Amino acid sequence: MSQSDLLMSAPPPPVIRRLPDALINRIAAGEVVERPASALKELVENAIDARSTQITVRLSDGGLHAIEVVDDGCAMSPQQMALALERHATSKLPDENIEQVMTLGFRGEALPSIASVARLTIESRVRGADSGWRRVVDHGEVVEEGPAALPPGTRIRVENLFGRVPARRKFLRSARSEYAACLDVVRRLAMARPDVGFVLEQDGRRVLAVQPGESAPQRVARIVARELADDGVVIDLERPLPEGPLRLTGVAGLPTFNRGVADHQYLFVNGRPVKDKLLVGAVRGAYAEMLARDRHAVLALFLDLPPSEVDVNVHPAKTEVRFRDPALIRGFIVSGLRHALDSGGRKSAQSPAADAMANWQVEPVAQAPAPAPALSSLFARQYAPTPAYTAPRLNEAGAAWRGYEAAQLSPQAGGEPAPMARAEAAEGEIPDPIAHPMGVARGQVAATYIIAEAQDGLVIVDAHAAHERIVLERLRAGGMGDTVARAQALLLPEVVELDEPACDRLEEAAQVLGQFGLGLERFGPCAMLVRAVPAVLGKGDIQALVRDVADDLAANGAALLLAERIDHVLATMACHGSVRSGRALSVAEMNALLREMEVTPHSGQCNHGRPTWIKLAHGDIEKLFGRK
Repeated sequence: MSQSDLLMSAPPPPVIRRLPDALINRIAAGEVVERPASALKELVENAIDARSTQITVRLSDGGLHAIEVVDDGCAMSPQQMALALERHATSKLPDENIEQVMTLGFRGEALPSIASVARLTIESRVRGADSGWRRVVDHGEVVEEGPAALPPGTRIRVENLFGRVPARRKFLRSARSEYAACLDVVRRLAMARPDVGFVLEQDGRRVLAVQPGESAPQRVARIVARELADDGVVIDLERPLPEGPLRLTGVAGLPTFNRGVADHQYLFVNGRPVKDKLLVGAVRGAYAEMLARDRHAVLALFLDLPPSEVDVNVHPAKTEVRFRDPALIRGFIVSGLRHALDSGGRKSAQSPAADAMANWQVEPVAQAPAPAPALSSLFARQYAPTPAYTAPRLNEAGAAWRGYEAAQLSPQAGGEPAPMARAEAAEGEIPDPIAHPMGVARGQVAATYIIAEAQDGLVIVDAHAAHERIVLERLRAGGMGDTVARAQALLLPEVVELDEPACDRLEEAAQVLGQFGLGLERFGPCAMLVRAVPAVLGKGDIQALVRDVADDLAANGAALLLAERIDHVLATMACHGSVRSGRALSVAEMNALLREMEVTPHSGQCNHGRPTWIKLAHGDIEKLFGRK
């Protein structure tokens, strides 16, 4: 075939054409409207920009069936309403100076984009007008228009979102998940504007109601956590710039008031909720050396700066920003946060543990039995050194520990409380290196690290990390055993207050969590009732445990398989049940932990992947001292 024949048989070259308006709007909707929460965000932002003082949001099936936003702001005339449904028509930019944007919206794409993928009904009445006007657009086509009866303000209803776009509809999540996303949007916007009242209703039930005129700290504490009022510090810092002041306000939780995920950090720039890596990094830097790596601060920060110093037009959904001087912003946030935390440095969100307070008074007891064997202490049980791992008999171990504790503190026994740190000579010879490779305990350093001697070197053990792994393996083994044996029923069930999405996630996972000993029941829309805790955890902070489990389900619930999700939850529960750093241990307890490590799977690393022990061989020690 000749070259001319090939050219004639080839398909015609692509032709550039102008896309129809309906398709343009659907493409724009793909960038702006990802899910019901995206549409809700645009509608509420429009209501705020309309200078409303009260905004009411009504959801049906989490926004999958319908979203309604009612405000009392400045409304639209029929002519303005028709213009608002055209692309790139907006009242947010009075001139072409887009660098001076002070409103939440400014693209002019939200309403036409939503109207192209849903049935959109707009009703609006200008103050002083005899009646309002109504316009209905069904997936890009105007199907109804005429007078409407409503009070001054605007009412917008979105129905059947992505009803004619099945490819997008099938990617939406369950009604509960979509409702949780909508609730998060309203909460963030309500925090950003304490001068505006907000009401959120889900299927006719009111789930959020805040009054206008609150201070920012009051609004944040009311929405995020009531404990922030006592366990947080108020931030108010200002720095002059040539273009205008740079100001940081908000509420920051104390380092001791923390959560297991970073979802409780709310960041705002010029009143706009954002999720910016620079700001998140600044928060992490400010709390450095005050928080464990797996814990996160709870806070709400409001950064206000001249519009010329920040670009808000870098993301279609306006959730990201770009700063003109990132180093200045980061330094300002870090210094402001640290200054505020320093002023509250003597405060703590931790209350004394009940068992610690009980130690202030020790009543005389009868003659105690001889000290329990080393393998029956507080956190170690008697095991045969076999490869198979079985769950311990916790009731017997607890009784053995109580007997051992009584023997140590009993006046009749002539004993005194053990010092906070000590080194003691172990009785007997070093155990067999094959059966007991961890050696024998010689003492404890910094109330954290166990020093043990093995036949071939020195072993250093992180007691907290090692015990985390042991408790995790007990929980895993307990999940396959008897429910009664692995669960410890509470004499008085404890109520834990959480937000509604967190309670929904816990309720969904309640049956699986019950298999591991955590007995939960729904107790109203925003609370869970704890009836039992895993027996291996013993006494602990039940409130913190349930909150962290809810956080883990939120962070990993949708992305991981069931087995992986449960592993994350069990790791969190194990951390709550393990011996804490700073706890002085007796030599018997230390040896017990070493023996248990020898029969526990994966005891060489903790639940977070860090090593639990290291060994210095005799040759390595001799090299350190120049003997080799």
